[in-house]
Amino acid sequence: MHFIIHCLDYPGAVDRRLAHYEAHKTYLSAPSVKIVISGPLLAPGTETMIGSLFLVEAETMAEAQAFHDNDPFKAANIWEKVSINPFLKRMDNRD
Repeated sequence: MHFIIHCLDYPGAVDRRLAHYEAHKTYLSAPSVKIVISGPLLAPGTETMIGSLFLVEAETMAEAQAFHDNDPFKAANIWEKVSINPFLKRMDNRD
């Protein structure tokens, strides 16, 4: 099953995000779920990171939640608001 994990940073969290970026990258290099796509969310019209988005495959919501809970960005208190929702993929136009 697919899940979307949508995370919005606390205001002004860019420096904290960058300070924990290597730990976050290392964590994502051996995930407990399959990451289909992920990346930072940007403020409109800028390259300022304001959050994160993950599309993951997991057996259960609990697995998707555990993946999120163990991310170093969560431990660093970067994300102010997080939502995890099941996702029904209808189209995928990637080559």
